[in-house]
Amino acid sequence: MAVTMVPAGELLTPPAADSNVLPSGRPRPALRDELRRIPSVRNGLSVLSCWVQTVGVIVLACASHHPLAWAAAFLLMGRAHAQFAALMHEAAHRLLFADKRLNDLVGRWLLGYPSLTNTDAYRRVHMAHHRQEFGPDEPDLALYAGYPITRASLRRKLVRDATGRTGWKLLRAQFASLRSPDPRSRRTIRRILAVQLVLALVALAAGYPLAYWLLWLAPYLTVWRVINRLRSIAEHGGLERSDDRRRTTHSVRQHPLARFCLVPYWIGWHLAHHCDSGVPMRHLPRLHRELVASGYVGPGLEHPTYRALWAKLASRTS
Repeated sequence: MAVTMVPAGELLTPPAADSNVLPSGRPRPALRDELRRIPSVRNGLSVLSCWVQTVGVIVLACASHHPLAWAAAFLLMGRAHAQFAALMHEAAHRLLFADKRLNDLVGRWLLGYPSLTNTDAYRRVHMAHHRQEFGPDEPDLALYAGYPITRASLRRKLVRDATGRTGWKLLRAQFASLRSPDPRSRRTIRRILAVQLVLALVALAAGYPLAYWLLWLAPYLTVWRVINRLRSIAEHGGLERSDDRRRTTHSVRQHPLARFCLVPYWIGWHLAHHCDSGVPMRHLPRLHRELVASGYVGPGLEHPTYRALWAKLASRTS
């Protein structure tokens, strides 16, 4: 695996001894207790906001009766899937609501199943990712292994994503769960399909049967796949297995446009998330500020923009 994206040793300075950060990058106990408080009410409003935005985009496109509005909605619905995925990720960590039963109920039925995701299966494999990035049980390695790559190689991957080939391949594999010997897998895929049927019937009842196919399923298979790849490689592309999270996870300066399109709901503060995966999404910016103040994230370690990082990830010449 190419490891040329791994930060130089001189950039990996230890945090100051009197800071709120331990040598591992985890916050010290007093700060950690504060950061780990789950803001359930505000998170509930985020779930509501996600649904309101999603329904609003679809309704406006349908009401306009204009092809350009549908095209704009098609792109925005890729962002909607990114929002659902970010909130589902929070539920998978059981950080969305302090009440675990409510957390799992919302994580499954209002976030995971609508966006064709088995939240429980995602939780199992995602915890393996957090136990050791780039380790032998790393489930996401196929997304970001082998970087840097050539620009042509990245272009081919993104074209496969944008044309739906990647999404359709993954969807077919998911449907194979209908024949799984595991009754939990069969039950969950049936629930996912039932929720999709409800969404399709709602569109039909509203008089816009194409809305489900063109403004929900198609963006999931295309736009969302492009977003997911670009975000994933920006999180871990070109790095390596290590106990130092700075050698496994990129830090990227957050800008409003990126947060709107690519990394909603604070998910872009990914190094902070890997330093302490028990910190809710809303508190990650503060943890990141502590990492910077402590010297754990020093000058030269943080990429200025996602575009700059993607350029490095596609900088191989042959």
